[in-house]
Amino acid sequence: MDTPPAPPDTELKLRYLESVLAPAGGGEPVRRIETHMSWLLLGGEQVLKLKKPVRNAFVDFTSLQRREHNAREELRLNRRLAPRVYLRVLALQWRAGAFSLVSQEQMRAPADTVDWLVAMQRLPAERMLDRLIAEGRLMPGDIDALLDVLVPFYRHAPRSGTAEDEHVGRLRAELGRDRDVLAMPRFALPQVHSLLDRMDRAFVVHDGLLRRRVREGRIVEGHGDLRPEHVCLLAPPVVIDALEFDARLRDVDPFDELSFLGLECAMAGDAAIGPRLLARCADALDDHPGAALIHFHTARRALLRARLSAAHLLDEQVRTPAKWLPQTQRYLARAAAALDALQGPGADNPLG
Repeated sequence: MDTPPAPPDTELKLRYLESVLAPAGGGEPVRRIETHMSWLLLGGEQVLKLKKPVRNAFVDFTSLQRREHNAREELRLNRRLAPRVYLRVLALQWRAGAFSLVSQEQMRAPADTVDWLVAMQRLPAERMLDRLIAEGRLMPGDIDALLDVLVPFYRHAPRSGTAEDEHVGRLRAELGRDRDVLAMPRFALPQVHSLLDRMDRAFVVHDGLLRRRVREGRIVEGHGDLRPEHVCLLAPPVVIDALEFDARLRDVDPFDELSFLGLECAMAGDAAIGPRLLARCADALDDHPGAALIHFHTARRALLRARLSAAHLLDEQVRTPAKWLPQTQRYLARAAAALDALQGPGADNPLG
């Protein structure tokens, strides 16, 4: 009796997917990018995204069913802000020792499926917001075009049903995780305890403000990870890579998310983008929450990003190890500046 072929390992899957994307007759080779949770394969006009079968405190992609659910959620959520980019979910199938890649409509034998992928249109790298900032090519009209996309997104986004205690508690829990990592003696970060204590006091002082935003129905299902590298300034702009694996992390105040984008644009080299976005969105949404909320969320997000930067050094295999501590310290400096502004005389002035 013949022994059935062994299930394919990840490397075999990736090589097959690269062969699918490889251009006929030569051309630009397929590019393979590894992240903590995914493999991205970039062909000439298309990208295939394969989740790793990983499990950690935030995600569990160890089962085929969970990876299928995640792929479908990724498609659904990202079609809100990038409908032309996110094309379809594909099943990677393995039968008689050979692969095939099929859409749901073409599927004849679901039991042969060994993985799930998201197929995307490849975006022009030269139009990504982070690159435009780095190269000094960003035009004022680019930000206006982005506003034309973000304002209706937030205006019509589903309102969150999160309770006050749950929303504030989740934000405070993030600060606890920041402290767990950033205060590790191995990092020897100067002033980090003082900075974390200041943020803790800011939570106490501004607890009523955070709760009022919940009561007013300001918390929506947002993007979850609004950064310059996720913004492509096409006509119209698109925003990719919405956070799909935990719905709670998409329950955000729009001005929290916009503060984050402003922070990341400043880190990339353009500190003028955030204030423009915030002021214009405040007018367009008829929601002027006050500068204190912006400084608060900027400080909170900067600490979170500092923690994520430092946490790279805790990986078993650290990529670009010289990058992470300097980046952590840059984020900590941003957090300190935002906390200084939060305690300053203009902290309660309304936006605009």
